Amino acid sequence: MRIPSFRSRWLASLALALCLCVPAMAIQAAEDVQPAVATSAAPGAAPADAAAPADAVAPADAAAADAAPAGDAQAAADAAAATEEGTRGLDEQIQDLKKQVVDLNKDLFVLEEELLFPANTQVAVFVSMDVGDFFGLDSVTLKIDDRDVSNYLYTPRETAALLKGGVQRLYVGNLKAGEHELVAFFSGKGPNERDYRRGASIRFEKGIGAKYLELKITDKVRRQQPEFEIRDWE
Repeated sequence: MRIPSFRSRWLASLALALCLCVPAMAIQAAEDVQPAVATSAAPGAAPADAAAPADAVAPADAAAADAAPAGDAQAAADAAAATEEGTRGLDEQIQDLKKQVVDLNKDLFVLEEELLFPANTQVAVFVSMDVGDFFGLDSVTLKIDDRDVSNYLYTPRETAALLKGGVQRLYVGNLKAGEHELVAFFSGKGPNERDYRRGASIRFEKGIGAKYLELKITDKVRRQQPEFEIRDWE
């Protein structure tokens, strides 16, 4: 029987030691891996745990999502109502401004007339018509003291307004106190649509204060002719 040498015994002892150490190292490694697995699994578990509250919050989020369109619709309705109210208020302000402008224009017109045509020198001439069956007015030429002061052409609408009772201020100017002469020439269509031109005149006294004269066109039914007269409004 061959006796093992020292080298062989040492190798056998090393092999036995390795056999004993490897299982122990494996067990230790397994124990070390388990905490690591538990630790690594914890972050994964956290989302799972967090998912549960997320599921629990989901109904509230859905309710908020359902409530959001209703809130937006109410806000839009409120904004529309506010806009409409603002527009209505703006329209009222514009109408008030227009009225103020009209009133201001009237005041300025009166002031201008008072400045340009003071009452102590003012003379005004008006035109009126009655019936108009025998004369269609086209124009009026006005002279004061042999001086042309107005030559007015009428439109059909203006003539219709005169026939309905309207009165037109044909001329306004200044005259010094004393005696003056007014001459008016009327042109238009007479009976049977013939061209018609007639004149009328008046001598009047201009005193202190405004003077008003009226050129009146009427129909003479018996003669079937128009008649022209000048009236002095004392």
